[in-house]
Amino acid sequence: MSELRGFVADLLERRGAAVEASDADGLEVLAPASLQKAMGWPELARLGFGAERTSGAIPIGLEGDWLDRFGALFGDEGRWSEREVRPAVAVPGPSDPERVLDRALDLPNAVWRFQGMSATCTRCLMLVFRYTAVSDEKREGLIWLGFNLGTGAVVSDILARLRRALAQVPDWQSPDQATRLAAGPAWSAARLEARLRPLLDQQVRDSMEPFLRAMRRRLERDRNRVHAYHDDLRGACLKRLVSLAHAEGERAEADRRREMLRIEAIEREYRAKLDDLRHNYALRVSVEWAQALDLYVPVQRFDVLIRRRKGERVIRLDWHPLVKTAEPPLCEAGLGRDRVRLVCDDNLHLTEPAGQAPCPSCGKPFCRACSPAGCPRCTRTSDRPQ
Repeated sequence: MSELRGFVADLLERRGAAVEASDADGLEVLAPASLQKAMGWPELARLGFGAERTSGAIPIGLEGDWLDRFGALFGDEGRWSEREVRPAVAVPGPSDPERVLDRALDLPNAVWRFQGMSATCTRCLMLVFRYTAVSDEKREGLIWLGFNLGTGAVVSDILARLRRALAQVPDWQSPDQATRLAAGPAWSAARLEARLRPLLDQQVRDSMEPFLRAMRRRLERDRNRVHAYHDDLRGACLKRLVSLAHAEGERAEADRRREMLRIEAIEREYRAKLDDLRHNYALRVSVEWAQALDLYVPVQRFDVLIRRRKGERVIRLDWHPLVKTAEPPLCEAGLGRDRVRLVCDDNLHLTEPAGQAPCPSCGKPFCRACSPAGCPRCTRTSDRPQ
């Protein structure tokens, strides 16, 4: 609990409180009026962080809503920042750029030619989202996404490796004006949302898949158990009805009516139990933005000529010296997480294979980047991969 205690002490001091360590697992806090109101504490509060607490100490831990309450003290502070990474020793560019490109590019229907390489700086946007899934159990997690705003590539995997490298660089430097100009402008909100929404949706689904599989197994187990129990009850009633089928008299008729009422009651109870299961296992998922970091990093930028039939186009692709890895190429229709791209005939758009799949209605292949609204032949609404 020492790390939690240190975090709380630092946060409360930043909010104007006087904090003193009372023992190995405690803090004494003299809180200003604003902090008293926000946390519901008296002016002089004693906080306990260990398993054994002194009398009168307020227990603080990871359980409950304490993290949410401390997080509310931040407001929007710390949710966005920018940083420039300047390595102490310059990392030279790759000695064989074409070999690097051969590993980064996979163009089944086009060819590429290396045009040149230059050292520059790019701007990467790192985004963190927190998702919460609630069903019969609860699952929380973080989703890290990244974009190279200079080339348009999805660089989530590269930034995941880069985070570990950044943790070893103690100093935090803000970018100067020259670096900002070299890196280029930020994306518009509309462009960022168009790229972010489908990628975030897929990442959340992928991250939740183990949780969903376990939930479906529990649901199937409980549903089978409920069905077996009520099916046995109903079967016993039906057997008694069969035995009474040829009986005559008022008593036999009363017994038949009683069994029919039991069957109706069992069926009502069965439907009610299924409704309870549906309510208990109903899945509610919320996703909220947590943090964003504009990261200015040095790169080696490759200029690559793409040829498809008689058309030509030059794209840019960055090699990141801090992790010695080339990013995947730009993807103009699709999620862009792998390196396979198809090039369309009309405008030489680079898309995922699904971005040029045949129309489900008329069977004509078309580019989802050229025709985002739908198939140009039959005007079917697009199933475009974002």
